[in-house]
This record gives sequence, structure tokens and C-alpha cells, in this order.
Amino acid sequence: MNNRKSKKMDVTFMAQIALLTGIMIVMAFTPLGYIPLPFMNATTMHIPVIVGACMLGLKGGAILGAVFGITSVVKATIQPNLTSFVFTPFYSFSPEFHGGFASLIVAIVPRILIGVTAALVFQILIKKFKKENVALMAAGFSGALVNTIGVMTLIGVFFGEQYASAGGTDPSLLYKVILGVIGLNGVPEAAIAGILTLTVGRALRTVAKRMPNAVMYR
Repeated sequence: MNNRKSKKMDVTFMAQIALLTGIMIVMAFTPLGYIPLPFMNATTMHIPVIVGACMLGLKGGAILGAVFGITSVVKATIQPNLTSFVFTPFYSFSPEFHGGFASLIVAIVPRILIGVTAALVFQILIKKFKKENVALMAAGFSGALVNTIGVMTLIGVFFGEQYASAGGTDPSLLYKVILGVIGLNGVPEAAIAGILTLTVGRALRTVAKRMPNAVMYR
């Protein structure tokens, strides 16, 4: 009986992952997921990763984060801009500006950490304070901030001079630029992610609680 229940939960878990993955793929190849800017793409792809992490836990968050990372590699390859080489090894617009294996680290690792961080924050806070709204907002904020800090830090580590030159920035000022992006873009983006995670996550969790077969971290 327990075996059957476990298999049923596994199937349901995979179905929920598949549904969220489908949503993310649609977002990735429409303006909903990546918003073109002159040197990079702004993104809302972290939102389903964070919401999924709050619903499905660490494993679900990590899988969805990896999906986000893979879509960013594909997007940077087929619709590149000046700095797309930092996200894909399959694109370069000159011998001076080229990607490599490190591009996959930049594109995928911080995105996996979005799901892991959001799931951990949500689980810790829901256990300690029993306040779902607070846990959802904190998960959204921390997950989005990890994305910005992770991506920008890894770009600085692996592609500092190339990235600065491609964007027309003096390489000596790169880390000030990175801190500026984190402070001026990352923090407001994280605050918005907290609000969206609360709104979307609460609605989905309310529906899931009424479905006996739904897989959800409680």
C-alpha cells in the first residue's frame, strides 16, 4: 500500500514539474520570460522556479532552476546580444569575446541555487513561524537576490575584462558596476519577486490543499 502511494506521489510530482516546465518554456521564448535590453536580458523566469520550490521542495526547486538555466543557454545561443557569450559556449561575436565551459556555470549554477535557496528559506520559516505569507515573500526575495548576486559575481570571476569591454566599461570599474547592478536592479527585482511569489504561491497552495493527490511541501 505504501509502495503504491509512493509511486502515485512520484507520478504526481513529475506531472507538476512537467506543467511548470511547460510554462517556463513558453515564457522563455516569448517576451514574458526574457525582456531584451541593450547588453543583457532582464528576466521573470525565476518566479516559477521560486513558486515551484515553495510547492515541491528542494528537489523540485533544483530541477526547475536547472530548466531556467538551460533555457538561458538556448536563448543566448539563438537570440544573442553583445554579452550573450557569458551565458553560452556556442556563441561569440569576435575572437576577443567568446564563451566556454564557464558560460554554462554562469547560466546554470545560480539558477539551480534559486530553487534550492527558495525551498530552504520557505521550509525553515514555515516550520519556525507557521506563517505561510511571510515564508512565501522571504523565499521570493531571497531566491531572486541569489540569482542576481550569483550571476553577476560569476560573470566577474570568469569574464570580467571581456564583459566590461563588451559593455563599454573600463575593466577597473567592473566590480563597482556589478555592485551597482545588485543594489539598483537586484534588490528591487527581489522585492517584486517576493510580492509575486506571495500572490501566485498562495493561490496555488490554496488550490493544492484541496487536491488530495497534489504533491506539496506543507
